[in-house]
Amino acid sequence: MTARKASNRDQSPGVNALAALERNANLLRGRTGLLGLSLPVLPAVPSAAPPLVITEHAGVASALEHQGGCRVQFGYQLPEADRRSLDTLVIFVPKAREALTMQLALASHLLVEQGLVILVGEKREGIAGAARQLQALAPAAEKVDSARHCQVWTARLPVAEESFDVRQWVRWHDVACAGTQVAVAGMPGIFSDGRLDEGTARLLETLAEIPVRGPVLDFACGAGVIGAWLQSRFADCGPVDGVDVQAQAVFCARQTYDRNRAGGRIVASDGLPEELGLYQTIVTNPPFHSGVRTDTSMTETFLRQVRRHLQPGGELRLVANRFLPYRELIRAHIGPCEVLSEDRRFTVYQAFREKTARGRAR
Repeated sequence: MTARKASNRDQSPGVNALAALERNANLLRGRTGLLGLSLPVLPAVPSAAPPLVITEHAGVASALEHQGGCRVQFGYQLPEADRRSLDTLVIFVPKAREALTMQLALASHLLVEQGLVILVGEKREGIAGAARQLQALAPAAEKVDSARHCQVWTARLPVAEESFDVRQWVRWHDVACAGTQVAVAGMPGIFSDGRLDEGTARLLETLAEIPVRGPVLDFACGAGVIGAWLQSRFADCGPVDGVDVQAQAVFCARQTYDRNRAGGRIVASDGLPEELGLYQTIVTNPPFHSGVRTDTSMTETFLRQVRRHLQPGGELRLVANRFLPYRELIRAHIGPCEVLSEDRRFTVYQAFREKTARGRAR
């Protein structure tokens, strides 16, 4: 495996963890897996065979598949043939504690008896709490290194008696807004699992007051709340397509749509793929975090791309935290921008793709 060398100034999420792992390359032996890799970069460590890389990020999965040198698994629906197939599994600490619980269960499924799990992560990303979770499962777990603001822990996990099935981690809850209720699937690590987040609620309220026309796309669709709600609320809404970058979100959105008999494609993608085509309306509650860091780059890229996916006269409806600098970006890339709703935390923006005087898009 080869990796980009990290510098002290490189603050990209995951870079320090990769460097800490490379310092401990001697720990990786036999058939190796990497779980939770957040960069499309393989660590520079010796490997007798291409490693299995399990990532939640569609962009990372796509880049690694193109790059080669590993076997890529997007999400947690692994074939049964992978059970007890690894000698060493590296887990990069996830943001959510419950996500680590699921990943450790998967590790017990993938590792051979006496296989080694390596837990690595930055202090500000919660490695201390993650280490306590590991010790609760494997009391003999030990810290083997501390470098680049990271810690590296190792443990021998008990072998799982039953196969890992991602469907067993799905939990259902009801979401209601403006008098319309839908059932929503949730999983560890997914945004706003188990509740309707305040930003999405503000967006749904404006959709109830000022309906949109189809076809509709929900960008960064999460568990499919907006698409399922729109189709339950408005009989003539038509199918709502959804796009998300995270494996759990894509899996849950498909489950949510099935449970609510909603129509529309759910696509795994880092950004807006060309094949999506044109929409009359695009709605979104976009993320602004990368790990624990504020990161608006995904939304900025979306706003640069979104115009080519809007029909002439098509609408963008976007909700965001008030402090995020989106209004001028929306005006620059789409057209005139209005505020439909605003409170002390969130703003809902509405913008339309402009037409020329002849009625054709610019």
